[in-house]
Amino acid sequence: MATHLSDEELIKRAKKGDERAFTQLVRRYESLVYSFAFKVCRNEEKASETWQDTFVNVFRKLHQFDGRSKFTTWLYSIVTNSCRMKRRQRKLDKASVSIESPTESHDGSDDDPSVLTIPPWKDTPLDAVIDKELRTLLDEAIQRLPYDYRVVFVLRDVEGMSAEETGKILKLSVPAVKSRLRRARVFLREQLNPYMTA
Repeated sequence: MATHLSDEELIKRAKKGDERAFTQLVRRYESLVYSFAFKVCRNEEKASETWQDTFVNVFRKLHQFDGRSKFTTWLYSIVTNSCRMKRRQRKLDKASVSIESPTESHDGSDDDPSVLTIPPWKDTPLDAVIDKELRTLLDEAIQRLPYDYRVVFVLRDVEGMSAEETGKILKLSVPAVKSRLRRARVFLREQLNPYMTA
């Protein structure tokens, strides 16, 4: 099997019905898809279902991929949509809380100085020193995030995507991505603050 072929060549061959090329694409990205699905769904069973759904959709819709974005961007979009559909079907977000401010605008403007003073999550030493108990608390706090904020947080702060790429994946403007990320970070820090300052 041609494991050395580029994504573009594999996609081209798979579109023409080459099953080996499609299988190679799956093997190349199966870990990425499962890992991202688990981070968003926060559940092994749902992540496995999302992994299967994603590659079924890739198989069905590969002819729609036009190459204008990276293949991984397209994959992230499919995973995100699959997780969203599962959430709607199962109504599982009842435990999540609203982090919207009733008077807050949704234009993504960066005018709130109380939010702007919060440094990016990755700038804290949290990842270096986090212990098992705090990791559990963080996972629980991420799970309480409303889905639309959770997926932005995972793409930006866990997967390391740029605001622009996150916007492409989620079909959001860059200001909307930044706004949701700020709210998610504030929410998570508020959830963890009692444990960080005790």
